[in-house]
Amino acid sequence: MKSNTRRAIDLAGFEAKFRAGPDPWQTFTARDEAIKRHRILRALGNGPIARVLELGSGNGSNSQALARRALKLQACDGSASATQLTRQALADAPNAYAWQIELPARLPGRQFEAVVIAELLYYLDPRAMQRLAGDVTKALAPGARLVLAHHQIEFPDNTQRTAGIHERFIKALKLPTTRVRPFRNRRWRVEGYRID
Repeated sequence: MKSNTRRAIDLAGFEAKFRAGPDPWQTFTARDEAIKRHRILRALGNGPIARVLELGSGNGSNSQALARRALKLQACDGSASATQLTRQALADAPNAYAWQIELPARLPGRQFEAVVIAELLYYLDPRAMQRLAGDVTKALAPGARLVLAHHQIEFPDNTQRTAGIHERFIKALKLPTTRVRPFRNRRWRVEGYRID
């Protein structure tokens, strides 16, 4: 009999993947990932951004591009190996800092003009995502931009279903938002939200 039980990947699973190789999902080299990265940057809007917070930086493939748009970038990941890879990716970016933090957790005390969350939310259980939404709410400056980028296809190792993940997170923020520069293809979607 076939089981429908999901076997979600946990932080130890991510740590093992990043220890086994620096680019387990080919985020630096895959054309589709480069397109997604371009869409993330477009969703941020035009011009430089004073302070950007990236949650779930992985190996730093998006962090490099974000550092070029930010006057100051703080990138974080829960995996020690991923954090180290992000630091290596940002070695030539004096305006960027990578730190390890297991989300959800209290975020830095200052507010940010942009927060980017890519490929993270569906690995959190609903309660943890709700808590993260509260933390992100406090981290967003008035008029800030929030960018969410997640796959639309289902994986056997995510905690929540991918369908509707952006909508559930935006609802949990309890902030007035306007969706800007959305883009989707058959595999993933990137959406910017302006905090009104």
